[in-house]
Order: sequence, then structure tokens, then C-alpha cells
Amino acid sequence: MATYDADVIVIGAGLAGLAATAELAEAGRKVILLDQEPEQAIGGQAHWSFGGLFFVDSPEQRRMRVKDNRALALQDWMGSAGFDRPEDHWPRKWAEAYVDFAAGEKRSWLHAMGMRWFPVVGWAERGGYDAQGHGNSVPRFHITWGTGPGVVAPFERRVREGVAAGRVELRFRHRVTDLGRTDGAVDTVRGEVLAADSVERGKASSREVTGDFELRAQAVIVTSGGIGGNHDLVRKNWPERLGKAPQTMVAGVPAHVDGLMLDVAEGAGARLINRDRMWHYTEGLQNWNPIWDNHGIRILPGPSSLWLDATGKRLPAPLWPGFDTLGTLEHIMRSGHEYTWFVLNKRIIGKEFALSGSEQNPDLTGKSVRDVVERARLDVPGPVQSFMDHGADFIVEQDLGALARRMNELTGDKLIDEAELRRTIVERDRETVNPFTKDLQVMAIHGARKYLGDKLIRTVTPHPILDPKAGPLIAVRLNILTRKSLGGLETDLAARVLSEGGEPLPGVYAAGEAAGFGGGGVHGYRSLEGTFLGGCIFSGRTAGRSAAKAVG
Repeated sequence: MATYDADVIVIGAGLAGLAATAELAEAGRKVILLDQEPEQAIGGQAHWSFGGLFFVDSPEQRRMRVKDNRALALQDWMGSAGFDRPEDHWPRKWAEAYVDFAAGEKRSWLHAMGMRWFPVVGWAERGGYDAQGHGNSVPRFHITWGTGPGVVAPFERRVREGVAAGRVELRFRHRVTDLGRTDGAVDTVRGEVLAADSVERGKASSREVTGDFELRAQAVIVTSGGIGGNHDLVRKNWPERLGKAPQTMVAGVPAHVDGLMLDVAEGAGARLINRDRMWHYTEGLQNWNPIWDNHGIRILPGPSSLWLDATGKRLPAPLWPGFDTLGTLEHIMRSGHEYTWFVLNKRIIGKEFALSGSEQNPDLTGKSVRDVVERARLDVPGPVQSFMDHGADFIVEQDLGALARRMNELTGDKLIDEAELRRTIVERDRETVNPFTKDLQVMAIHGARKYLGDKLIRTVTPHPILDPKAGPLIAVRLNILTRKSLGGLETDLAARVLSEGGEPLPGVYAAGEAAGFGGGGVHGYRSLEGTFLGGCIFSGRTAGRSAAKAVG
């Protein structure tokens, strides 16, 4: 009889790995959880997130007078995903299952674990096309009280309860390099033990090898994340439909998000699909106070900033702030330049700029009602003001001529013509003096303010950018920021990894970003936002429950 070190080995201690491990432990299974990073990095990328979750017909939505239902959410998901490949069979089924989850037990299940949400629901990825196209028809972005750490906490707690009960063993600094088989089934995990490292969470840890390891289990769950920290691999997988791959990007994730475990799984017989589908942001900033190398922060913008390409031309409709991330990315990468500009004023930035990331939102991350109220009273939130004061991409001036001059000085390209910039802003400003307009962006601002949440805290009343009372003027250079790979290991609805022949690879499961958040690409071509953390939770839970049954 085979001798095993555990019933199941989980590779990756991010959110998906924690969710899978928690389910396994509570089912009475013995689990070894491996991760190449130190223990202080537990929770992975989820720790750094804004904590947004996609719910359908939630109490928060209903209180904000938002009418939502499963049919509308599925329509939005499918219109955004654009599934059009034979290998989209399982991703499509995962999408249907995930929308069912988001419209069903997801919120009550998480609420029972102690999670809570900010009462104002955000409206991300608004689309701007027809009813069958991309985007959220209604606000669905629920910010977790405690942001990313608040999402990770209940799953980490459940895992540590498993440790205390003797069912879970945590092994950090274990980097997997090979999956081995016995009688056709993957049951062996081999790799290198890395040197202990007390480095701060997020910073690059040592890659010094101090030994090797070999472990055996009845099943293996791969939850190792994506490729966003490996810019060479991002460029290698970059699709032609998004234009030329950028030479310069800021990193939205730490370097350990390297995608190397995907190659290991593929080498063991797993099928990796939709490599060319990815999700990167166009509103990236160089972090003035970086944690990891080339650390980028994303602006979560309201709809009012004037978005200009590198030459000062307005981006075409509906490529406005917060409407279509990949449509904007494609336009930028076909423009011949890798950066764009927001031009706005202090009134707009004070109400409409939020910054993604748990560390950029100390009031929400710290669960401080007092600090949230204080933030609302400020002309400009503290973290945003810090970027205005110290950020390399921010220019603040009272005079438009000085603003244009410094825009050219910052890039060295000298592409901004002051007269053309003034004409563009003035013509836009003339469209703001009536409650009706032919300017589709201004029309979209009026539409946004019909939603109570936007009117209260996210969208300013349309007004001239050049209004001196709303100043000073601000220009923000925007960089491409790497974030998520949307493809991954192909899995069936039980999270079993499939081989090239379409049959389950015996003993192997996958979840989280490594599995394209479910099936090998549950989002298709585009995300509706608030769906990455939820995808990790749902697919991790599924993988854990399926493996627990298989080894029982």
C-alpha cells in the first residue's frame, strides 16, 4: 500500500489555496500547503487588493435602489466574455456557475464567516456599448470592510484552525519544480527548499536554494497564481489584437507572481488554454513609496477626467475613465505611444480619484468608520494628495500654459500643443453648462449621477475644467500596469485539471488565477471587475470540496 505524506498537497498559499485548504481540513483531510514565499506573504495578491467582490441583487444594491438579477448579470458576463473558441466549453460552464454563486449563496456564505461590505456599491467597467456588449449594466462592485486583508482573514483563520487541529501543515519557502506520477496518477511533488527570509511582505525574497524535497499525496491542487510579475512572459503571451506589446510597464503585482508553476503543470500533462487572454490596466501610476520593484498603483477613476492620448487628442467614445479597460488598452497600444494623460482639476480629483490597493485605503483597510467619515470631509483624500505631492506622474499648475509645458518636460516628447489642448478643453467645457449635451462623455457623467452612490461620493457635477474656482489644474501621466492572466489550466466543473485529450489528469486539480479563475478562463476576453477575488474563492472552494470527496 502506498505511503503518503498527506491526503492532498496544495501548491500556493494565496486566496484560492487558502479556500481549498480550509475546505479540505474541515472535511477531515490531511493537507500540506506549500508556497515559495515566506509565511508573512500568506494570502498572496489578495492581501494587496481593494477587496472588491461581485454580488448580484445584494442588500447593498437594493438599499442603493439598484435593481439586479441573475439574468441581467449573466447577460453582462457573456457580453463581456465574448466566448468564441472550442476551448471555451468549460469556461462558459464556469461562468454560468459563478454567476449562480454570485446571485445565490456567495454573500450569505461569506457573511457567515464574518465578512462585511462598504454600503455604497461601486460601478466598475460600465461598458458604453449596447445591451449585448461589454460592461456592467448596474453597480456590482462591493468593497469589503477591511479591503484585501479583510477578504483573506476568514480563510486564513480557517486554515490555522486546521493547523491547530493537526490536519494542516504549512510549508513555506518550498518551490515546486516537478510533478511525478505513479501508475498514471500524479501523486508526487518535488522541488527546492529556499533559504529562510524575513523580508517585508511584497518585497523580493531570496532565491537561494538550501535543499530539496519530495512529498506524496493522493491529490494535488495547483493554486500558484498567474504571470503578472513576469513581464517577459506577459510580452511573450501578448495578443496581436491588443496591438504591440508595451516595452515599459509598471508592476501591479510582486515579482513572485512568475507563472513558473504553470510550466510545471503543463510538463506533467496538463492543458493550458487561453494564454493570450489577459487583464492589464491603463491608469497605472509609479508608486512614489514602492513596496516591490517597479511598483505600480492603479487609479480607480470616476467618469469626469478628460482622457487624452500622448499627442493630446481625446480618446474616442466610449473610452472614458472606468468604462472599457481592454478597449482602451487596445487603442493606446495602436497609437504609437505607451502612455496617456488625464487632465482634470482639484474638484474632480477630490471626489473621483480612488487608488486601488489595501495600503492606499487605510481607512477601509483599518475598518475605521471615523477615518472614512474624515476622508469624505477632505478636499482631496490623503493618499491621493500624497501622489499629487510626490508622484512622478502628477503635474499641478494654476495656468494651462504651465501645465502643457510641464507635460512636455515630463515625457520629453514635446507632443502637447498648448493651443490645441486649450481648444479641446474649452470645447468640452462648453458642453457642461446645460443638463443636456451632444458630448457623450458629459452625457455619461449626467447618467452616472442618476445613481445615488455616484452622486454622493464618486461623480462631480458637470462643470468647466478651466473654472478657476475648481482649480488648480492637474495632469496625470498614465502607464500600462500589469495585473492578471485570464487564461490558465483547463478544468471541468469539479476543478479537475484536463489533459490535451480532454480527459481529467488523474490526481490534479487547479483553482484561482492558475486556472483562469475557473475552467481555464471564466472571464473570456474581459472582466466585469470584482470577479478575481470571488473567482479565487469559488474555484478554491470547488477544488477543495472535490478533492476531499475523491480522497475520502
